[in-house]
Amino acid sequence: MGSISTSPATVELHGRTYQLPRRPTVVVCIDGFDPEYLQAGCEDGILPTMASFVKAGFAQTAKCAMPSLTNPNNLSIITGAPTQAHGISGNYYLDRETGEEHMVLDDTLLRGSTILEQMANAGVRVAAVTAKDKLRKIINHGLSPKKGAVCFSAQNAGDCTEEEHGIKDVEKWLGRPAPPQYSGELSLFTLDAGLKLLKENRADLFYLTLSDYVQHKYAPRSKESNEFLKEIDARLGEFVKLGAVVAVTGDHGMSDKSTEAGEPNVFFLEDALHSRWPESSARVICPIADPFVKHHGALGGFVRVHLLGDKSAVGEMVEYCRGLPQVEVAYTGEEAASVFEMPLDREGDLVVVSRKDVAIGARADEHDLSQLKGHRLRSHGGLSEQAIPLLKSTPADPQYDLQAKGWRNFDIFDLILNH
Repeated sequence: MGSISTSPATVELHGRTYQLPRRPTVVVCIDGFDPEYLQAGCEDGILPTMASFVKAGFAQTAKCAMPSLTNPNNLSIITGAPTQAHGISGNYYLDRETGEEHMVLDDTLLRGSTILEQMANAGVRVAAVTAKDKLRKIINHGLSPKKGAVCFSAQNAGDCTEEEHGIKDVEKWLGRPAPPQYSGELSLFTLDAGLKLLKENRADLFYLTLSDYVQHKYAPRSKESNEFLKEIDARLGEFVKLGAVVAVTGDHGMSDKSTEAGEPNVFFLEDALHSRWPESSARVICPIADPFVKHHGALGGFVRVHLLGDKSAVGEMVEYCRGLPQVEVAYTGEEAASVFEMPLDREGDLVVVSRKDVAIGARADEHDLSQLKGHRLRSHGGLSEQAIPLLKSTPADPQYDLQAKGWRNFDIFDLILNH
């Protein structure tokens, strides 16, 4: 549509109904947006825009989908549902049929549609801009320039074409080159692109999803994280000044997983299982693994264990894992799928979640920790990183039950479009 629709039309997905936007509507996913960053920034007066959301708009602490990782939660946010609905429950997985391991780099595993696709089908002009291109290839599901959609990544801004992305010459258009993938600038480029699209009236509904490179390296109140969040906050303020309604959440939180000496506090589960069961075919999969591993070494708080041969030891292994001091919870795959609302047919035989201060890996020889030199290991994936802010620039409808609801990050489109 050429402008914001006055039609009462709605779209439906996974049992939820969403009104079409009546004014510019901007949803921002700040990757790694732990509530401590928001609390510290508001207390220190460095986040005036988000502080205004807290004071005069809508603010709750919500939970993300499990595992607390990028791919599953971005898909949950744009589908309004837990991972059992859309089928993507990790960045990396083992195919149970073939025994092969794969990175999730596109929408092949996605089940069903997205809110963005349904909005585009209804005539809403959608703009989806991501920091990382691997996420762009997932979020792009069902979007097409033929539907008036724009979808590109900051990472590959120099390669955009009208035919694939709905926009070309992005670097020239925005007036600067695409930033390095390992930088906070990648996220700021994403937001600036969204701002320019809004100023040029090229979209009605925006989904802008950032990178957690800074949060993996820098704790709340550090100089680097403060500067980064101040830049994000200023851009959120610009969206509001331009007349947009803005909602902000995160895909996951972030925890320090280092020893007092500053070394990574890592437990290698596959090594431990093979030591206890030497003949076992246990294979530990770290679903946090993605092409951006420099800042976390493919180490997080959630792993899946697949028994590639005899599965008779599953019960014993679960009990063994539950007794480990590094572990918060351990479940059979069936139990985990039920507890965490994940797709059972894509689950491992065991699921193990580490304590907040511990990262859990597969084998010591599989994880390159050399890139972490000089920085504490900060990562996510487990229950400890579920909490994230859920903010909106304007108050919610008074009829919206603010007290009884257990807020999730994937409520954000319902919040901003319906309330």
